[in-house]
Amino acid sequence: MTMIDVPGGRQLDIQVTGPDGGPVLLFHHGTPGAVTQLRSMQRAAEARGLRLVTYSRPGYGSSSRHPGRRVADVAADMEVLLDHLQTQQCLVAGWSGGGPHALAAGALVPDRVAGVLSIASVAPDGVPDLDLTAGMGEQNVEEFGLARAGEDSLRTSLEAQAEELVHADPQGLIEGMSSLLPPVDRALLTTEVGEDMVASFHEGLRTGVDGWLDDDLAFVSDWGFALADIAVPVFVWQGSEDLMVPFAHGEWLARHVPGATAHLEAGEGHLSIGIGAVDRMLDELVTTLPR
Repeated sequence: MTMIDVPGGRQLDIQVTGPDGGPVLLFHHGTPGAVTQLRSMQRAAEARGLRLVTYSRPGYGSSSRHPGRRVADVAADMEVLLDHLQTQQCLVAGWSGGGPHALAAGALVPDRVAGVLSIASVAPDGVPDLDLTAGMGEQNVEEFGLARAGEDSLRTSLEAQAEELVHADPQGLIEGMSSLLPPVDRALLTTEVGEDMVASFHEGLRTGVDGWLDDDLAFVSDWGFALADIAVPVFVWQGSEDLMVPFAHGEWLARHVPGATAHLEAGEGHLSIGIGAVDRMLDELVTTLPR
């Protein structure tokens, strides 16, 4: 890992893998999460000659907290990160809670983004044609309700959950996230995917829940940018069996992101779509790179 300085006297923890000089794939992790890389994503990126770049969002792991951050604030951090890597343009991907941050990059720094991959991304709260929590598992319905109530209520709940997650093994994740896991996702947690998720949770939450809390508060607030302003290619992937971020979120994003290419996959869950379709996703995403 490498620490870099970003605006506001903060630091971000970043990780870079893959061939030196290769095009950058900047990946925005889920909620909660961390700089820790998925091995499946590493392999897929390297097979396409990409440098996989990950980072812990503010408040996770070793990255400094940015209290009151909005989703849009990721753009300034991303520009500093790309300058550090000495690259002008990159591919951007975001999974789950990373999805809004990837979309923000496409809207706010289009000159530095060739294409955006949105994997089971959360959609905005408070829009007239989407009920944010309809179809979510019980745990996420409760979490978003507390986020709307404010920081104090939310923090108490997240601290209790984090205490379990930082000590969990893959089987513990299955038990602890029971209302959020359809069978197709439960099966994946018994493999390498479960080990990588455990590592990400352990790293992201080892210093507390600030990152998780600030993510949730940002999701239920004004994101700070308009999806209508996105002018770069966007690929929206979503599974019909997802209990963390329901299918309706992917449908909504497909309707509201200008020119989005939608892959609304029957039978896939929150985890299975990102793991099982990663090769198709990256094959499509790399077509946006300048030739």
